[in-house]
Amino acid sequence: METKTLILIALFCLAGTTAFAAVKPTSNYIKSSCATVTYPALCEQSLTPFAKTIKRSPSQLARTALAVSFKQSQSTQAYLNKLKRFKGLKPRERSAIGDCLEEVSDSLDRVSKSINELKTCDRVKGQEFTWHMSNVQTWVSSALTDENTCMDGFGGRAMEGRIKTSVRAQITSVAHVTSNALALVNSFAQKKH
Repeated sequence: METKTLILIALFCLAGTTAFAAVKPTSNYIKSSCATVTYPALCEQSLTPFAKTIKRSPSQLARTALAVSFKQSQSTQAYLNKLKRFKGLKPRERSAIGDCLEEVSDSLDRVSKSINELKTCDRVKGQEFTWHMSNVQTWVSSALTDENTCMDGFGGRAMEGRIKTSVRAQITSVAHVTSNALALVNSFAQKKH
């Protein structure tokens, strides 16, 4: 019985080492790619779980980064929708949240378009690649602007407080992953071009 247990443990250890060895180069690829973005730790943290999908593909890395941005935007949109229904809001806060919600919805739409357009970039070359990639870069950049514009309605001393702090945390989080996605999209565009 003891021998069988030791053999099983050895097999699990070997399998774990093999799996680790397969993921490690991919994780190194993600780490080195994330070193070039504005928020490298967040980049690594958000993309490493997808290492097996990304492998060493700049295109897949960019697509995955956009998918992370999209998911974060959806989460922020859901949060803002719940917050807007909160009974204790001041009219100005409710209005600012509504405006912010509109900006996040626009951002979601642009990131979604970018994900689809990036798929096309894998199948084309030359001027056609440049045109499609330009669309992706413009939309992701606009999405980032939308996210940053969201906080404009919360300006001034009257808006200070828990609601503003809470919304800022959500928007900052989505803006950081979108900024990273834009950097990885730009990196892919340079490598392919």
